[in-house]
Amino acid sequence: MILTITLNPCIDKSSKVEKLKPESKLRCSEVVDEPGGGGINVSKALKKLNCPSVALFPAGGQNGNLLCSLLKEEDIIFHAVDTKVQTRENWIVLETSTNSQYRFTFPGKEVVEETIKALIDQIRAFTPSFVVASGSLPPGLPDYFYGLIVKNANAVGAKCIVDTSGPALQALKGKNAYMIKPNIGELCKMLNINWLNKEEVPDAAQQAIMDGFAQLIVVSMGADGAWLVSKDERYFVQAPSVEKRSTVGAGDSMVAGITYSLQKNMSLKDAINFGVACGSAATMNEGTQLFNKADADKLFASIRM
Repeated sequence: MILTITLNPCIDKSSKVEKLKPESKLRCSEVVDEPGGGGINVSKALKKLNCPSVALFPAGGQNGNLLCSLLKEEDIIFHAVDTKVQTRENWIVLETSTNSQYRFTFPGKEVVEETIKALIDQIRAFTPSFVVASGSLPPGLPDYFYGLIVKNANAVGAKCIVDTSGPALQALKGKNAYMIKPNIGELCKMLNINWLNKEEVPDAAQQAIMDGFAQLIVVSMGADGAWLVSKDERYFVQAPSVEKRSTVGAGDSMVAGITYSLQKNMSLKDAINFGVACGSAATMNEGTQLFNKADADKLFASIRM
């Protein structure tokens, strides 16, 4: 069973406007509310792949109730821990005249650490085979908190995949997650170096593996594709050319595709190929719709040729 963990979930509110103008009353389209946050997006993407998961997250207030209601509508299995504070919102606005997307991400309210620790205790109760912990940390939690998730996942024999950034990612040094997904800039910060080109990524990723960050490192490079590196293997896949409409959820879709493949015991090469296919397919849809499975399957077939 796959357990996804979202420490800083949100309601994604998306709308459209012809043109963004300062100090003007902007006539927007109807707002679309969707459940969001890294791990929740991974669960939504796994649902599209007909792969069951349980989404575990803190929630509170009216937005927390709305989040749970939206997940029920999408038939996503979840377990929410009440935080007693309002769940945050994010805004996504599409400027139709330019097809430019503006993303407003808010930090959320501080969550008591004991509440999140109670949530982490649930890892042992679910006894998953994979734990996917994804997204930012809410205010008030220390940078090392993802390391606690890795520790608890390892304790029940689960493979822990972490997708985060900044100090929270750097704090995973020596924690031995199963997989992490930095971009090139984040990989540089992990190793305290200034710059890497695409060809230098595999050696740098293997150094990060030796430093105990993870057994597998996926280095995402957006439209340029991605590397998947282990201690003994390294694979690069070029992202297919698609008509981009939105980048929201592309990274989470990629993580879902890789997790799905690993659970199915596919090769590492096919895992990164399918992950890139899912991530690229997600950019073909507007707002926070993630991907269509048919698009992902088609792109996967083209990548493997």
